[in-house]
Amino acid sequence: MAQALTRAMRDAMAEDPTVHVMGEDVGTLGGVFRITDGLAKEFGEERCTDTPLAEAGILGAAVGMAMYGLRPVVEMQFDAFAYPAFEQLISHVAKMRNRTRGAMPLPITIRVPYGGGIGGVEHHCDSSEAYYVATPGLTVVTPATVEDAYGLLRASIASDDPVVFLEPKRLYWSKADWRPEAPTVVPGIGKALVRRAGTSATLITYGPSLPVCLEAAEAAREEGWDLEVVDLRSLVPFDEQTVVESVRRTGRAVVVHEAGGFGGPGAEIAARVTERCFHHLEAPVLRVTGFDIPYPPPMLEKHHLPGVDRILDTVARLQWEN
Repeated sequence: MAQALTRAMRDAMAEDPTVHVMGEDVGTLGGVFRITDGLAKEFGEERCTDTPLAEAGILGAAVGMAMYGLRPVVEMQFDAFAYPAFEQLISHVAKMRNRTRGAMPLPITIRVPYGGGIGGVEHHCDSSEAYYVATPGLTVVTPATVEDAYGLLRASIASDDPVVFLEPKRLYWSKADWRPEAPTVVPGIGKALVRRAGTSATLITYGPSLPVCLEAAEAAREEGWDLEVVDLRSLVPFDEQTVVESVRRTGRAVVVHEAGGFGGPGAEIAARVTERCFHHLEAPVLRVTGFDIPYPPPMLEKHHLPGVDRILDTVARLQWEN
């Protein structure tokens, strides 16, 4: 996935001279996860720029660049490092088009490595998607596959509106039969995909939890459950149609994500599914989430993150007849 992300930025920069990459250590070092590796060498430091350790300043500069016709791609290094930039994000990035009655779009892509599973602590492993989802004016996407890493990042950079691009850190090293010279064309922003068809219940998930849900769906066969898995890909806009059609087929749903449960994206998704599918549901919509605590130390994160056993235990609560 890391190579696909790098390739996406490289191709975008090659095609469009207005695309600029900026962030802490993105230049000579190539980023802490090496996602921007080689971009400064190929395009120069003026288009792949190391910045001071000042997230509010990075995003504030990106706002000005976008207002003057550039397409900045900002790296926030780690999820919780982005919090100092929230004032810029909420007050300016998210509101500029509305504030100017559509006259001033801000084509900014904000790359945020997020989520756990790498043995990090606190500011290095937050699942911060709820903050972005709750801010009107932002598009929020997160890839779970190598193909989507390339396709969704290209779509994000091409968007005329600000996009928060959440990159699951633990999936940086995931692999696929993917050819950078002929990348797979994927559905764009706003489209969810059924990654695994099933009939017993629907697992609704995204980003780092997708591989876990697919593993749980295979393990569920031994219990006699045939689970469908829906990958949201885009949290805002939310593909309600795909989700509703799936749940109406299966009659049962579980939302799975790493972010905390209280006020997390799963709460909104469960509410929407209940409103749209009430007469089709055989059981209440349930959630499997991270616990409502600050991110735990590495030795405890396997208990904090949704795993196969917790998902199957929750599926077992879906009021089965037998």
